[in-house]
Amino acid sequence: MANSASARRSPPTAMRGTVLWAATRKGLFRLEPEGSNGQPWRIVRVSFVGQPVTMLLSDRRDGAIYAALNLGHFGVKLHRSDDDGDTWTEVAAPVYPQSNGSTTPVKAAVELPDHESPSESGTAPDAGSDTAATSAPNAAAAGPAVKQIWSLEAAGPEAADGLWCGTLPGGLFHSSDRGASWTLNASLWEQPERKNWMGGGYDVPGIHSICVDPRDPRHVLVGVSCGGVWRTRDSGSTWSQTAHGMIADYMPPQRREDPQIQDPHRMVQCAADPEVLWVQHHNGVFKSTNGAARWERIETIRPSGFGFGVAVHPRDSQTAWFVPAIKDELRVPVDGRLVVARTRDGGHTCEMFSTGLPQEHCYDLIYRHALEICPDGNQLAIGSTTGNLWTSSDAGETWAQVPNHLPPIYALRF
Repeated sequence: MANSASARRSPPTAMRGTVLWAATRKGLFRLEPEGSNGQPWRIVRVSFVGQPVTMLLSDRRDGAIYAALNLGHFGVKLHRSDDDGDTWTEVAAPVYPQSNGSTTPVKAAVELPDHESPSESGTAPDAGSDTAATSAPNAAAAGPAVKQIWSLEAAGPEAADGLWCGTLPGGLFHSSDRGASWTLNASLWEQPERKNWMGGGYDVPGIHSICVDPRDPRHVLVGVSCGGVWRTRDSGSTWSQTAHGMIADYMPPQRREDPQIQDPHRMVQCAADPEVLWVQHHNGVFKSTNGAARWERIETIRPSGFGFGVAVHPRDSQTAWFVPAIKDELRVPVDGRLVVARTRDGGHTCEMFSTGLPQEHCYDLIYRHALEICPDGNQLAIGSTTGNLWTSSDAGETWAQVPNHLPPIYALRF
């Protein structure tokens, strides 16, 4: 049930699905369609100009927008807007417990202490280690530093002010007050298997995907790169590994099916059929039809099974989209042609769409959070590492480029 604070907030434009937010290397861009058919889109506002916005959340429960910044010298910050981005308020950023090895949860303060700030190089020192200390004078008492906010999700309609946040290096945090304070989920952090997590694209492991079951907000799944998929059915009190069926071709044969070392690049859940989840994995596409209890490999996605982004139709669990690239060590579109792949039969067949997308000498890569579908199930958007942004209003069959040169795009949200 919404509390009184939530009830006072009025539904903003974002709740009507007519706004697209783009988090980029140099700011947060708000776009709106010029015409009634959803295209073309135009930039109507830029916030945090020049600052890296690594993640964002458009919270459809109350219309709030959350923007996570990674300011290098000044560390990780989190801001919230309750008026469609007209104004922003800095809220707390997640902070690891300040203890000598203890994982006793503590609440973060809005103002980070000096010893929580990353070094001037912009990289948190030794953030890859659980026991790594910061460069502060009392570093011996400090826990690991949050290197980046990598996922933000609403905690479900019954927890009106609740939020989940996944970070590098691999911590999951919860807020029950719209980001005013955060608590590290100690149960997941203290899992013995977490010591075996390892970095994928980053030097440290991270939680990039959080799926909250719309039927039961206590049921949460998180995707870890590299650490597989973890599930709680009791709001985070207990966790279990649930990446069984995934295959890591980069490991020796005896460990390829080990759920602990799987590298899901992105995991999404169908809102109308939450038992069905899709994963774009480092070694292909996987689907689960039983709430992540077991995964099956989908071999039909063309022109490649490698990629980062995946989107699932909000009402049709058998329809999903992907943006394939060549492979891990050559992260460009196959044959220099950018295409969007779609299946509408659960992965039995695959369609490829290229109309409106560059078809020669294209080197755009779509990151894991930069393939986004609108709740209407028809509008999609993809944003690339080279700052190109395309939108589709016909379920991905044709695309139109937003005529602007944007910074590298990290994440998109309708």
